[in-house]
Amino acid sequence: MTTRQDAGSARGADGAAPLNNRVHHVRSGELDGYAAISGGTVGSKKLWMGRVENAPLSATDNHHHGDSEAGIYVVSGHPVFVFHDGTQEVRITAGPGDFLLVPPFVPHREENPDPDEPVVVVIARTTQEPIKVSVPELYQLTGAEAQV
Repeated sequence: MTTRQDAGSARGADGAAPLNNRVHHVRSGELDGYAAISGGTVGSKKLWMGRVENAPLSATDNHHHGDSEAGIYVVSGHPVFVFHDGTQEVRITAGPGDFLLVPPFVPHREENPDPDEPVVVVIARTTQEPIKVSVPELYQLTGAEAQV
């Protein structure tokens, strides 16, 4: 079996678009912003993955990810995921090693209430590129959105 040390680099030797008939290796220093695996970085067709860091005492805006599911793995810190269940705001506090699923179209936000420690998560989405749709408030899905 023949192997090459550079066989897994994200782009071809000429910097051209990645090939889709091999395994791609994206080194930690090669992320495109937050994105490690996407249509643009390695030519994925149905998956986006990246690493996100949230600073101490920070929060995202209220948003959803369209028809994309988001799987989240907590690497470090204690993020709080906030959504609305139709009656009240629900807050889920996670820690290192925890996994979360955010279904399609579910408005939510991520918070890092810790004054000292950043939160680091790895996110996988079921689309080539990340989708983020800001919304003015958290709300419960109804009708067709809930059926997706």
